[in-house]
Amino acid sequence: MTPAGEVLVIGAGVIGLSTAIRLAEDGMTVAIATAHEPQETTSALATAMVGPTFAPPGSRLRLWEEETLREVSGVDRLDSGVHRCRGRFASRLTGVQPPGAENLACFEHCGQSELPDGYQSGFWAEVPLVDMPVYLAYLLQRFNQAGGAIEVRAIDSLIEAASLSPMVVNCSGLGARHLVPDPDVAPIRGPKIIVTNPGVDTFFMEGPPSEEWTCFHPHGAVVVLGGSSRASEDVTPNPEEAQAILARCASVEPRLAGAVIIEHRVGLRPGRSAVRLEREFVNGSTVVHNYGHGALGVTLSWGCARGAAALLAR
Repeated sequence: MTPAGEVLVIGAGVIGLSTAIRLAEDGMTVAIATAHEPQETTSALATAMVGPTFAPPGSRLRLWEEETLREVSGVDRLDSGVHRCRGRFASRLTGVQPPGAENLACFEHCGQSELPDGYQSGFWAEVPLVDMPVYLAYLLQRFNQAGGAIEVRAIDSLIEAASLSPMVVNCSGLGARHLVPDPDVAPIRGPKIIVTNPGVDTFFMEGPPSEEWTCFHPHGAVVVLGGSSRASEDVTPNPEEAQAILARCASVEPRLAGAVIIEHRVGLRPGRSAVRLEREFVNGSTVVHNYGHGALGVTLSWGCARGAAALLAR
């Protein structure tokens, strides 16, 4: 790989692409080095929705989420993969309403008849849903239009990255385990089940999070089903797991019972005790770390991109 110019971004998932776009659109010369094409990253397997984190006002998570909401509100169109959708947040516990839920667009308490069997509380709201393969293609096009360059090539160490550019942003996700190395990064297994859409036009999300829960998100002709989240490096699709997820979703939305599974893949979310967004110096180069987003990569992407850009500018 030839010298990368002003900034080298490591990773081409949603965090890497968002960060690279922010820097390139700010007028910097940016190159991305990635071990995988964007469509082959873990980000392509996200469900995904923007928020809500239900983090306290003024907290880092809330500020990052708000920045992403502002950004995607400007790209709410079919070619970006982003669309606003109404849906239910529900819990099997009584009286569950996360702080700030009432401030979500189109907030409304669920009536008892609107709660599926086994659920005790819930509310309706409208949030942006993101069709990730389409969204990643949109981000890549936007990066290219901003003059960015991308090369499929693994970076083995921060020292190697520092030899290529005076400024580096590490958006390597799970790869940060070995690249940094950071033992606090751990793989969280997440299957993605895509089925034909039998006419579902609202989403469903169960909380609070656990190893197994129920969620589905419609994206036009398909519906993405979930969920499962457990520590594991296994990316082998499990047919029994897929059927269990489909059965849970069908118990909430009976029309899904006959849906045809058209894709079943498994991704590894980059789990960490907290997002790492900070700066260090490696062999004379400025390195900004931007990884460890877990299941919130899409939600936090633009806020963390702005934060990474600010750290580089210091």
